[in-house]
Amino acid sequence: MEYKVLITVFSAVFIAELGDKTQLATMLFAADRDVSKWTVFIGASLALIVASGIGVLAGSAISHYVSEKQLSYVAGIGFIAIGLWTLVKA
Repeated sequence: MEYKVLITVFSAVFIAELGDKTQLATMLFAADRDVSKWTVFIGASLALIVASGIGVLAGSAISHYVSEKQLSYVAGIGFIAIGLWTLVKA
């Protein structure tokens, strides 16, 4: 296992998810006193695992047609566009 990659991916995803709407939705589900916190935790964890799996499969498939450098540019432009859109809407 490549521990450097593992730590990098974990850190990036962990930081990106903090305060994200997914985390807020999970907090709202957990705030319900009638719901098991373990059920919320397991459901949210499984959802993140499945979403991450889709990301890995999509990235693997796309890498056969697009170079890593081109994909980095597209992702960067996408993040900048989302940031600008967020600023305009604020």
